[in-house]
Amino acid sequence: MKKIHIIKLILLLVLVGSCSKDDLLDIRPKGESQVEDLVNQTGIDLLLTGAYAVVDGVNGKNGEGWAGADSNWVWGGVASDNAYKGTVAGDQAPINAIEGFYVDAANVYVANHWAPMYDGVLRTNDILRILPDVEDMDEQEKAQVEGQAKFLRAHYYVELTRVHGPVPYIDENTENPSVVPNDHLVWPEIEADLQFAADNLPGSWEDKGRATSWAAKTYLAYVYMFQRRFDDALPILRDIYNNGPFELMESYEQNYRIAHLNNKESIFEIQYAVNDGFNGSPNAGIGNSIIGMTFMGGSGFFQPSHNLVTAYRVDENGLPLLDDTFSEDDIFPYDQDGESVLYEGPVDPRLDHTIGRPGVPFLDWGIQEGHSWIRDPINGGPYINKKPMFLKSERGTMSSNTGRTFPNANNYRKFKLSHVMLWLAEAEVEATGGSLETATNLINELRNRAKNSNVVRFDDGTPAANYSVEPYPVTFPNKEYALKAIRHENRIELAMEGYRFYELVRWGMAGEVMNNYLDVSCSVMSYLCGKSFTEGQHEIWPIPQRQIDLSKDESGASVLVQNPGY
Repeated sequence: MKKIHIIKLILLLVLVGSCSKDDLLDIRPKGESQVEDLVNQTGIDLLLTGAYAVVDGVNGKNGEGWAGADSNWVWGGVASDNAYKGTVAGDQAPINAIEGFYVDAANVYVANHWAPMYDGVLRTNDILRILPDVEDMDEQEKAQVEGQAKFLRAHYYVELTRVHGPVPYIDENTENPSVVPNDHLVWPEIEADLQFAADNLPGSWEDKGRATSWAAKTYLAYVYMFQRRFDDALPILRDIYNNGPFELMESYEQNYRIAHLNNKESIFEIQYAVNDGFNGSPNAGIGNSIIGMTFMGGSGFFQPSHNLVTAYRVDENGLPLLDDTFSEDDIFPYDQDGESVLYEGPVDPRLDHTIGRPGVPFLDWGIQEGHSWIRDPINGGPYINKKPMFLKSERGTMSSNTGRTFPNANNYRKFKLSHVMLWLAEAEVEATGGSLETATNLINELRNRAKNSNVVRFDDGTPAANYSVEPYPVTFPNKEYALKAIRHENRIELAMEGYRFYELVRWGMAGEVMNNYLDVSCSVMSYLCGKSFTEGQHEIWPIPQRQIDLSKDESGASVLVQNPGY
């Protein structure tokens, strides 16, 4: 993608995005003449760059960036059984309510998620509204611009729908956004945009980061999976896996290192840029800027849970414990006297590529030292999220050297071939005409990659733990077993990547899993005691109260309706 960060500030002046966040849906006609002045190829390129610029979830304020972060570390991570908010209790306290499921419609994170997503919708709509009148582009060029704009609009609406449920659907033909109701889930509109993108975009671009037909197909398949429309998802996922130009990277951890950006496994990455002339590198995943450790320039948010760590235990055959026999203290890194102790039982090697454990080497930063590396171990536990980090040897070159110094060049990998394989395995089990044998083979392909991956080692070359992972020796015997195995593989393969809560929701398991997690976690994280998940409510979050107050019909009544329970 051409350097979107260079003109991002200019775009804020010329786009019809100059509205305040409080009046976000009141988006016409401010700046209308300025947008109309862009009815040419140069203007379209500028507007398209602006539409991509919000894909990281940031639209001009750091706080909004954290709530809307592309990695979904708040809504997909902290809200799940994979992670704690971390850091200290009082820092970004609104996240405490998300973690404990006592959010209300005035929570600032609810508003600050809504705002950048509708800003992105606004920017794509501006493109689509003026594109037909552009005269210095041919029809193929216009179709490719339209495909990218619709891909991005679909992305913003997926984020809105997963978090807020029914939202007002505003497109390029909407004249008065403030009176559009949120009377349905906008999946049909999302599907139409993604289908157009899949049909009209090329399979690759010279500029990395642009939406492709493969990315659109992947997103469309995910949308079908989210709705449990497995028969619709299956042929698309098969097409991507069988015909797409993607291959698994040789070693699991390569997907999370800056040296391997936009690699052969990657389907769609959100591009980051550091040290580009802006203080604090705001185009380097600023929404993730507080999840690094303090010595890296972060604030210690988004720490892996004890529950997640124990999920990496395996039996003597290198197979996962699918009967949930692990408990919260199985791999706890301290004994009863508070002394550090390494767990000696077998674990999947993906554990230490995902999570920084005390006593285990942390990339090239040295041995993770436990409490001295953690801002508040009582509130966040002893573990560190490893995937979005940069190497010590990259500090200042691949990480920001001004302002907040954690932002770095480690792109967020939105979709990888491994995502497709996990969803395809699930669809093979759930869909008409699927195959348990194919599902088993797909999961075993991922497990064999993990088996043959590099392992974390001490300086003397010895493995840092008793690593063991093996493929399933026989085909999954039935649907129930297959789904349990696939869902477990999904968790440990994609851990800390912002998908977990949404996967629990689409599986219909969020209530059961989260209530069990909250009950058990009370013994190690006392602030979770007494917290609970209410089925039928907590699968989604509120509509921001300010937006309800602003949405008025001719009689003065609110148009937007609040979600049940809020």
